Amino acid sequence: QVQLEESGGGLVQAGGSLRLSCAASGRALSRYNAAWFRQAPGKEREFVALIIWTGTATMYGDSVKGRFTISRDNAMNALNLQMNSLKPEDTAVYYCAAGRQPLLWNTTNAYDYWGQGTQVTVSS
Repeated sequence: QVQLEESGGGLVQAGGSLRLSCAASGRALSRYNAAWFRQAPGKEREFVALIIWTGTATMYGDSVKGRFTISRDNAMNALNLQMNSLKPEDTAVYYCAAGRQPLLWNTTNAYDYWGQGTQVTVSS
C-alpha cells in the first residue's frame, strides 16, 4: 500500500503561484500513475493533472493547461504540482492520488490511494 500526504496549500492572491507536494510512504510512488484532483465546495472532485508511472507522459485538465505543471521526484518519493497564474476559480481542496488503472485516468475510479487533501484559496 501507499500512504500519501499533501502539503503546500495556503492563501494566495490571483495571479500568484503555489507549489504543492505529496509525500509518499510505504511503496515507491514511481510504481504508480500519480495524479492531482481538486474539489471545491458543493462540486464533484475534478481531475487536475496526471503523470504516468514511467514519468514519460503527463496530462492536464482543460482548466489548468498551460498554468500547472505536474512532476515527480523519485529520490524523494514525492509528487509535485507547480501552480502559476492562479485564479479564484482554482480555490479548492487539492488531493494527490496513486493507482495502476491505465484507463479512466481522469476519473477518481482509476486511483486506489488518496491523501487527506490540502486547501488552496485564491483571493481576487
